[in-house]
Amino acid sequence: MSGRQSLPTGRFEPSDWQDRGDPERTLSVEQARQFYDWFGAWQDWQWFYEDAVVSAMVEEGDFQNAKSVLEFGCGTGRFGERLLSEVLPQTCRYVGVDVSTTMVRLAQQRLQPWAPRAEVRQSDGSCSFVEEDFSVDRVVSTYVLDLMAPEQIRLFLEEAHQVLTADGALCLVSLADGVGPVGTLVSRMWRKIHALSPYLVGGCPPLDLTAFVKHADWQIRYSRLIRSFGLTSQVMIASRKDRPGQ
Repeated sequence: MSGRQSLPTGRFEPSDWQDRGDPERTLSVEQARQFYDWFGAWQDWQWFYEDAVVSAMVEEGDFQNAKSVLEFGCGTGRFGERLLSEVLPQTCRYVGVDVSTTMVRLAQQRLQPWAPRAEVRQSDGSCSFVEEDFSVDRVVSTYVLDLMAPEQIRLFLEEAHQVLTADGALCLVSLADGVGPVGTLVSRMWRKIHALSPYLVGGCPPLDLTAFVKHADWQIRYSRLIRSFGLTSQVMIASRKDRPGQ
């Protein structure tokens, strides 16, 4: 998508704006939908710290050999566009899902040149996937799990485990607690802002992916902390382990 992007207009006033001060608080699905409907295309400004991190995930995730990609939280479709135009083979199918009506509309417009093998759907806010079991070889989520409550993250991982093929990969990026003096300072400031109001940082506090990707279900193939413009992110690539009866 080209053209100048402008700041969101109007005041954003969620119904529980006054509920502040909880450092562990996450946005509800409806609050996240409201925020990102309002935030719109301005989400793309985050490229300045995201691109280097996401590039590491693409390199380690072997996307050039992917057959089907499911992106959970596709946003404006910017990453989907990059995959389809630069990385994925022409036979690969891409599906993006997002809870925000605005994001779905922007992503559909952006990925129209790759229809029908590229599809964007609006999520009902649940972590349930409609894909058949063992039918997807890349499940991707970048800077989305850090927006979610712990139980939602666990449900997402359950669904990802169910739809991934035996040789597929779970490819994740999230904000993480910083390392080193600069990274630690930025993380502390970020958490303080989040405690004041999650909306000021898009609902996203730092997250430790390792605490959720359990070794009983997943084989972690790659995990790395990367600092970009002071913000630390975690990149993780994992493959599913078969459970008894699968």
